[in-house]
Amino acid sequence: MGSTGLVNNIITATTSIDYGRKGFATRGKAEEGRISYEEGIALALTTFKEAQNTADPQALILTEYTFLSQELQISDKSDKDSIDSLIKAVQSFDDAFLALQIVENKTLYQGADKTYPNYKKYRIKSYPKDAYHIACTSHQTRIKNILRAPGIDPIEKALLKQRLANLSTAQNSYLEKQKKAMCEQ
Repeated sequence: MGSTGLVNNIITATTSIDYGRKGFATRGKAEEGRISYEEGIALALTTFKEAQNTADPQALILTEYTFLSQELQISDKSDKDSIDSLIKAVQSFDDAFLALQIVENKTLYQGADKTYPNYKKYRIKSYPKDAYHIACTSHQTRIKNILRAPGIDPIEKALLKQRLANLSTAQNSYLEKQKKAMCEQ
């Protein structure tokens, strides 16, 4: 499935999840809500697995970015903490997309590498810990914090674990792009 299909599936999934959550809170709609919620989670899980199978750093973060953007749109506007967190995550992935464009330009990336200190905290396996890595790492922390919260539905927990795995795959795939950019001239 291409990037457009992944994005479309995530939009459909988040819409179903949101409809399901709202159904839980509506008298007489709990069963319908549960079905919509479970279908949305299942579609999202399948889509994230498909994205992981591509091992394409762009597809992986595009899928996560779309999910985050949808969560931001459906969030309760009075939940300032969640909204602030989602805005920061989306902005972080905006920067990651820029880093991905630069790493694909070998000449530009080799010059950019010289702007990163050689200290370990600024490097991952001797490659720059740039915006792509920072976005993935900070979002992994965010997802791990969500997983620690009590009372998370087991099917939603499976989705969170898959998203976490995708971020790890994204970083490893991106490291390969960095390696290629640094070794080839």
